[in-house]
Amino acid sequence: MTDPSPTSLIKNRNFRFLWAGQTVSAIGDQMSGLALPVLAVLMLNASEWQIGLMNAAGLSAFLLIGLPAGAWVDRWVKRRVMIWADVVRMVTVLSVPIVYFTGHLTMWYVIATAAVMSVAAVFFDVSYQSVLPLMLPKQQMAQANSALETTAQTSSVAGPAVIGFLLTVLKAPLLLFFDALSFLVSWVSLAAMKVDESPSPKADRQPLRKEISEGVRFVVKHPLISRITATTSISNFFSSATTTLMPILVLRTMQVPAPIYGLMFTAAAIGGLLGAISAAKLGKIVGQGNLVISSIALSSLAGFAFPIAATMNMPSIGVPLIIAAEAVIAFSSLVYNITQVSARQALCPEHLLGRMNASIRFFVWGVMPISAISAGALATAFGVIPVMLVAALGATTAVGFVFFSPLRGMRDIVEEGQKFQVVD
Repeated sequence: MTDPSPTSLIKNRNFRFLWAGQTVSAIGDQMSGLALPVLAVLMLNASEWQIGLMNAAGLSAFLLIGLPAGAWVDRWVKRRVMIWADVVRMVTVLSVPIVYFTGHLTMWYVIATAAVMSVAAVFFDVSYQSVLPLMLPKQQMAQANSALETTAQTSSVAGPAVIGFLLTVLKAPLLLFFDALSFLVSWVSLAAMKVDESPSPKADRQPLRKEISEGVRFVVKHPLISRITATTSISNFFSSATTTLMPILVLRTMQVPAPIYGLMFTAAAIGGLLGAISAAKLGKIVGQGNLVISSIALSSLAGFAFPIAATMNMPSIGVPLIIAAEAVIAFSSLVYNITQVSARQALCPEHLLGRMNASIRFFVWGVMPISAISAGALATAFGVIPVMLVAALGATTAVGFVFFSPLRGMRDIVEEGQKFQVVD
């Protein structure tokens, strides 16, 4: 029997390299996650429509090539795909400060950069979620995902506040150098791993369209995974509208300084850290199925804080309210994601992992660029606050798909979910 203890997980050489590389990469993502909105809103004077386009471009590949990417990843060596994705992202991010210091940086270049990053992110993300089950037994999926998220959130606690301070000293494009360096570290750590994986033999491959349909069919027909996917998709659609408009709301409408903007991300990191640490324990206390339902409900309700804070027109109250909401949303989102991602990784047959993850990403991330563009256009026409209020109301409807499902009352999704089989 495989040892499920934390010590056994740490002893796994491949997991240690993956863990270290992705922790550094998470710090780099914070750099660009904070620097790009500041660069766009304060330095390039981006409009609501351009912010919407930037966010949409950053997620567009999940909608446009997400499904075939899963089939391709199942044909290739996943670790190599992740390495090449890191190389592309490193070069692309590095180009932004270089172009800026030549005096030629425009919002359209930033939008194009986001689109290239999106393509690389599709292949990395699908491979990342598919390579973990090849390294570890199913019993350690929840523990491994929790460990990865815990260290990522731990590194994020002080990061945003420090980055917010750095933005007052350094120009935003300079911080992107650090993000490029983090992709280099991730690349090196992946190259040091030795995963026992071979590409599927060409003789065993079916036409691309058929392989794609197998992944989609599994997701749509599985009684648990289909409900989780529907909930996540609707939640992401409406929350993406809020995320798109938040820099405009905070930096321009509320005129919050960059260091305080960074503090909001710190609050989210603290909430996310608590969620990552407590997800497994909460699952044992209330049951994993009930935890999925309650965590997405809590996240949806916290979304109302943004339009409420904006309508107050009192930064002394509105800013703390947003900070608290960020912490609650991050906590509940991490609990939700760790619980449901670990379950579907264990419930999916190994040969369908890439296509399953890609199909889900298509449904749950493919809606996000549509939401970002819509939010930018609607905010231009009707204002930021009405769009955020509609987004908060819409997000609450996502809870119904998991509430009215076999998940309600489940203690162990993986164990009890084995009885649900997808039959062609």
